Amino acid sequence: MRHLMSPLDFTTQELDKLFDLAGDIERNPGKYAHACDGKILATCFYEPSTRTRLSFESAMTRLGGRVIGFSDANSSSAAKGESVSDTIRVISCYADICAMRHPKEGAPMVAAERSGIPVINAGDGGHQHPTQTLTDLLTIRSLKGSLGGFTIGLCGDLKFGRTVHSLIHALIRYDNIRYLFISPEELRVPDYITDMLRGRGIPFREVIRLEDVMPDLDLLYMTRVQKERFFNEEDYVRLKDFYILDAQKLARAKDDMLILHPLPRVNEISVEVDDDPRAAYFKQAQYGVYVRMALILTLLELA
Repeated sequence: MRHLMSPLDFTTQELDKLFDLAGDIERNPGKYAHACDGKILATCFYEPSTRTRLSFESAMTRLGGRVIGFSDANSSSAAKGESVSDTIRVISCYADICAMRHPKEGAPMVAAERSGIPVINAGDGGHQHPTQTLTDLLTIRSLKGSLGGFTIGLCGDLKFGRTVHSLIHALIRYDNIRYLFISPEELRVPDYITDMLRGRGIPFREVIRLEDVMPDLDLLYMTRVQKERFFNEEDYVRLKDFYILDAQKLARAKDDMLILHPLPRVNEISVEVDDDPRAAYFKQAQYGVYVRMALILTLLELA
């Protein structure tokens, strides 16, 4: 039995196989419409989510399976004090696979250690969000043609953004990628990440102004400033509108640059950008369904 806690749980060769499967699902959805007949996915979401939870539910439904679960901790026995370990042991009696999101870092790992079924980390605190990273990698691979040989700018909340941390860890295994970290001083990428990049001899720069580096980018990964990660309202209000991508800033970008965003968007990307052919964030959401379908099949050993 295998779990997914981190994007690094799969080798690059295994990821290629997973992405090939996702591509086949995209091209031939009917071929997989009954692949999970009789199987049940449990979605155990201890904090609110729209895209990730519904993407998992859509993925399992499209495979012919069924879904049970809860959408926040208050609607589960956690409100009565039940531990994650006990919850997953019970869920293992009801379902064949589980997707878990939790505000505490490491909670899905605790669940995996006690689980009788595969557990997928659907996000744990500010730590990891591996299925979003798989989505990001599939989007880049599908729209750029390969994983490697580009300059990526990561913009916004680089301190608390688990999607950013997961993506960097996944991309360092690919060749010839240059990183531009675009953030205010208060939201800079953690030292352990920059230390890791230095140790591997991977080039990166830290800048504050998005405009200064826009012409250099092949990919721009925008993130929102997350209110739920801040300890006080004053800091959030001061930083939430630090970056807003609009048509004026985009005019300085390459014609084939891609704009990615893990969503939800607040106002860090102006709606006027949505119709630009470089805006890929809604396609990204669609790729998220395909990659989660492929992941479910892989962990259930059905493909």
